Amino acid sequence: PLRLPPHLEPQPRCADGLGPRGAFVCGLRARAGWPRRYRPFAEGFCVELQGRSHLSSGLVLRWFQGHLQRCLGAVRYRLQERCRISLSACPGRPPTLHIVPCSDYVCCHISMAVRLIPAIPLGDTLYLMALPPEGPQAPPAPEALWGLNASRQEQRLLSWLKEQAPASSCHLKCLQILKGLRDLRGQGLEEPFCSQWGRVLSSYVLKTALFSLLLQGPLEAWDERFLLERLEDLVLYLRDCLRKQVLMHFFLGNASLPEAVALPRFLKEAAPVNLLAAFDGPTLDLAAFQLINTWIQAPHVIRMYSSPRYLRPALTP
Repeated sequence: PLRLPPHLEPQPRCADGLGPRGAFVCGLRARAGWPRRYRPFAEGFCVELQGRSHLSSGLVLRWFQGHLQRCLGAVRYRLQERCRISLSACPGRPPTLHIVPCSDYVCCHISMAVRLIPAIPLGDTLYLMALPPEGPQAPPAPEALWGLNASRQEQRLLSWLKEQAPASSCHLKCLQILKGLRDLRGQGLEEPFCSQWGRVLSSYVLKTALFSLLLQGPLEAWDERFLLERLEDLVLYLRDCLRKQVLMHFFLGNASLPEAVALPRFLKEAAPVNLLAAFDGPTLDLAAFQLINTWIQAPHVIRMYSSPRYLRPALTP
């Protein structure tokens, strides 16, 4: 999370007509007007949009990446005996920190890849996250767009489900298995659909499908004894969403959320967002076909792509 200058407050609102559904713009309000000392900040991090100054995710992201590069040497020096550290930044993707432990320091050679995304805290554990630009010549509106991070609200929902569902509920295990099948199947797909497969069935899409199915109840049916039945229900529910080309965002504009998941007013009143709206019909139809095919052939897919021949090596700097 990044701190704004003192006495500046973020004012998020839905970016209606300025970008994809579910994106936000972040206006700024100064408690005592805009004094002269805020001018360098506004010139360095804000863009004009509809006659008002808005915090630019693109400018913040470029500033953030520059600072990461400058700090990398100091971090490498302090950790040089423990691990090797490198930073990768690809167009359209957030910078990623790669950490590879030294083989003589730990018994297990486990590498990590950590995405570094600047975020603006909104209070109540909500954050606006900088969206990577789609290209080097992005127009002003995309430069001003932010994504919403509601991970703490997801945790509240999961805590509520844990209290309401049986002690041996299998809903998280179903999600883990489905993610694993998605990743294994992706190893056997060719481009360009391979990249689309991962985007269509992103982790957030899978979580949203699971949350939506869980609230259709009853939660007693998610006892671990019925793992295969519930996993099949989840696959079929997701297939139907892909065929209908509709899967609504779980938090934005959802009037049927449990009371235990408190949301600020601007999220409750936001327009509902279809997470699949960015994909064309043929892509979603092909994803639905591959999803069912993967489910039918699950034992074969697991055996084939879990063999050492197909295991991908760890990332190296």
